[in-house]
Amino acid sequence: MAVDSQLLDILVCPVDHSKLEVVELPGEVRARLVTTYREQFKDEDPVVEIGLACTACGRVYPVVSDIPVMLSDEALGPDEVKP
Repeated sequence: MAVDSQLLDILVCPVDHSKLEVVELPGEVRARLVTTYREQFKDEDPVVEIGLACTACGRVYPVVSDIPVMLSDEALGPDEVKP
């Protein structure tokens, strides 16, 4: 999974409008997110490996099957993604 560099250049944190950087998500977080988003992917299992971390507030927005989920209420806290 990768986020297109041009997309990453224009995406910002919806809360504070800071830059985002790609981070690997720990295995238990990946598994939990797959379960959370499975209902929305009826014909296939969603793939979750990375997130987009805000450089200012630390929120992490999951990337689910190559789609960044940029909703503040679905963001992970910085403490949730530490290995």
